[in-house]
Amino acid sequence: MRRDIRFLLGSDPRSLRDLSPTLTVLEYLRIVEHMCGTKEGCAEGDCGACTVVLGEPHGDTVRYRAVNACILFLPALDGKQVLTVEHLRGADGTLHPVQQAMVDRHASQCGFCTPGFVMSLFALYAAGNPINRATANEALAGNLCRCTGYRPIVDAALDACAVPSATDTREAAAQLAALDTAEPLVLQHDGQSYHAPRSIDALAAILSRHPDALLLSGGTDVGLMVTKQHRHLPAIVALDTIPDLAHIEQTGGMLRIGAAATYEDALGALEALYPDFGLLLRRLGSRQIRNRGTIGGNIGNASPIGDATPVLIALDATLLLRRDGGQRALKLEDFFLGYRRTALEPGEFIERIDVPLPQPDWEFRCYKVAKRFDQDISAVCAAFRLQIADGRVRDIRIGLGGMAATPARARNTEQTLIGQRWTETALRTAMHTLDAEFAPISDMRASAAYRGMVARNLLYKFFLETASADAPRTRLAVPA
Repeated sequence: MRRDIRFLLGSDPRSLRDLSPTLTVLEYLRIVEHMCGTKEGCAEGDCGACTVVLGEPHGDTVRYRAVNACILFLPALDGKQVLTVEHLRGADGTLHPVQQAMVDRHASQCGFCTPGFVMSLFALYAAGNPINRATANEALAGNLCRCTGYRPIVDAALDACAVPSATDTREAAAQLAALDTAEPLVLQHDGQSYHAPRSIDALAAILSRHPDALLLSGGTDVGLMVTKQHRHLPAIVALDTIPDLAHIEQTGGMLRIGAAATYEDALGALEALYPDFGLLLRRLGSRQIRNRGTIGGNIGNASPIGDATPVLIALDATLLLRRDGGQRALKLEDFFLGYRRTALEPGEFIERIDVPLPQPDWEFRCYKVAKRFDQDISAVCAAFRLQIADGRVRDIRIGLGGMAATPARARNTEQTLIGQRWTETALRTAMHTLDAEFAPISDMRASAAYRGMVARNLLYKFFLETASADAPRTRLAVPA
């Protein structure tokens, strides 16, 4: 076992010992390395002032992605390269193309947010893909600016990415390979332990010995336990070092998604099958959050307002649960027992999520209602999967988030509709049933009355979009 965290800070190798495993990358950069270009704004992954770029081995190259340093724990850098705004200028001091474009477009005023914007733009630039204003807006949705306004910043993105990327990753790939991080990482510091196993079997064995350990994948939720709640986390087991947990494949009529697959990695596969799901995922946090956050983590933290879970419930997803010595399958709708309570047994973890592939007679829609379009937590999230035969509802599944203590299936409403003609009369009856089926709470995001009204109206919206015999069926992608 290895006791040191090995990574590249720019092109400089680092080997660190005797540091807290919950020290954030932002704190490390500013306090230990005295690299203060990376800023702290919200300390919860919302404002983007802390954005850095993480380079991960990808074949014989390096893949660069923007992440939030404020909620990223330092051990997550193991075997990777981290780049900050200080690393972008040339050896002779010349600005990087994205920095120069920001200058030329007068895209900075107070400058506090500028390094974060520059790093998001660098990740976009390094990808080397053609962009337009929409893709630039999506890449920058996790960066907030109160001074300049977004038009000149987006113009800078278009200018910089109009020129093919000159980012050469071969040297960085060779340096990362030389770090020799194949051996599992185990850290001990001041009453804290951190395990980073390399296989599912090793993970199961560790959890059999430490069933109360906190599972850490992307850290987009766990990070706030430290930065906002100031919690001491005694035992952590990382999942992002296990390749098999990030695997995504289509087989046996299912899309199988490893529990540690990030939103960004799963987005393409889900969007190809269910375009509505893709649209919703693009609104789930920012690019920085999706580059780290995982679908398995969204399920495992059992939040009643997790956006992916009601959609997966409507799609009849199944979880494969694993522990040392066995596996079991469990329908996702049966996984949630109460507020932040799940059916996981001691030492058990989510191995993967199985999502059924779409069928030709399915109609599927999902909707997210929030105060902001981008990067906001849902007031209500709703998903519907419908099958019609001979003008009658053969089957319907309704998943809802924000309406109860857990993501929930509207079983009574479904039963009201099954066997009925898909008409407004039947729909109005179902809306009354839906209203009686849930008792949502009032909180800072929405009142109970508002949530009930939105849920009813989303059901009606789904009806309006699917009732017509010649309704466009462009929002379901059926595999050939």
